[in-house]
Amino acid sequence: MANPVQTTNDPESNQILASDLLTADENANYASLTDALEQTVFESFDDGLYIGMMSGTSLDGMDAVLCQFAADMSHKEQTQQPMQLLATYSQDFPPRLREVLLALCQPNGIQALTPSAGEPNNQPNSELDWFGWASKAYGEFASEVVNNLLQQSNTDSESVLAIGCHGQTVRHRPQMGFSLQLVDANVIAERTGISVISDFRRRDMAVGGQGAPLVPAFHQALFADPDSTRVLLNLGGIANITVLPASDHAANDYTDSGYADNDTPDNHSHVVGYDTGPANLLLDAWTALHTDNDYDAGGAWAQSGQVIEPLLNQLLEHPFFARSYPKSTGREEFNLEWLQEELQRFDHASAHIRYSSADVQATLTELTAISASAQIHLFVQSHKNSAVYVCGGGALNDYLMTRLQAHLPHCHVTTTASLGLDPAWVEAVAFAWLARQTLMGETGNLPAVTGAKKGVVLGQVCFA
Repeated sequence: MANPVQTTNDPESNQILASDLLTADENANYASLTDALEQTVFESFDDGLYIGMMSGTSLDGMDAVLCQFAADMSHKEQTQQPMQLLATYSQDFPPRLREVLLALCQPNGIQALTPSAGEPNNQPNSELDWFGWASKAYGEFASEVVNNLLQQSNTDSESVLAIGCHGQTVRHRPQMGFSLQLVDANVIAERTGISVISDFRRRDMAVGGQGAPLVPAFHQALFADPDSTRVLLNLGGIANITVLPASDHAANDYTDSGYADNDTPDNHSHVVGYDTGPANLLLDAWTALHTDNDYDAGGAWAQSGQVIEPLLNQLLEHPFFARSYPKSTGREEFNLEWLQEELQRFDHASAHIRYSSADVQATLTELTAISASAQIHLFVQSHKNSAVYVCGGGALNDYLMTRLQAHLPHCHVTTTASLGLDPAWVEAVAFAWLARQTLMGETGNLPAVTGAKKGVVLGQVCFA
């Protein structure tokens, strides 16, 4: 760490340390602060332990990972693995917290909540009160998850440099320049004794970005291959792609894909990434509504149905699919209420068509597959060395994977397990990496992905 700020008190420039101006008690506090800073802000954070946390749009649970990154992840000749996944842990949301989070995801959704003891009891219900209650409850739950991860992995909290906790997105309005992630990082820092980085999206939005998706920068750091084009397809609640072009094809790929010559991303941003449409969000919601299951395991229920082609075409008329990238979406646009309204419209216009709830599930699965593959086709041609690697919960949906392969006959469609990282943990690891970027003072966004004017350091730090 640099010496304390110095000043002069005579023409001959005799220097007086700032600490010389303090009382004995103040000097002790000053020394403690200096020591604390040397152990936090000014320490090298490149190869320590990090925890990453993620709870996605589907709200099916919270994932946490303990991992360690190589000091120089960009050095392709290194013998050390760029990232080691040391431990993983996942836990379902407490039912009441999940119910409140789902209500907060919809405008005025909390009006249907009936308060219990210890919960906001204002009438009419106040979204701000419920937001505050859920922020603390989320923080308490996340702390429990972290402590369980530490206990099961026999890891001392003092050996973990930071937690990257995305929080729960309850409102994402990029067209209005804001995004709200619900989490009280102060609670997590206090309950775990570990510094927490959160609120990753809004700094990108402050420089004109969508604030999403954020994981492409991590995909680039961990998965890019100079000899082949790789597409990472994340199938969470929402589907999103990251295109990692082969180095020698990068400039041509992006000029062909809609960039003018002077708009081609620089070497730091030879990546395209954006949301392609709904995935597990609608699949899980429809499954839960019509079966006793929370999700369609393996896509077996969808596979038992038949795709309703006229309905599929109607759903694809949603304005989001026609928007140019960068773009992002969420529950605000795709939700069960939207689907039910579309079904009512379809029934009115096509009363002669008979279908089952399984047929709707098959159609929703096809909606995810066709909307994602259509975007992948913009960047991957049959004559190129390319592959699609799927991560997120949708990677476990065998029927969806089959449909993706059918729409991408010239690509090898597999999961990120082929690249050494289980598809279930990719996003949580990404937020551990983003926390590391923040503490190192390195940028975490890719302007070509989010539409931001420049790369910026993301997140806010809550020191333990």
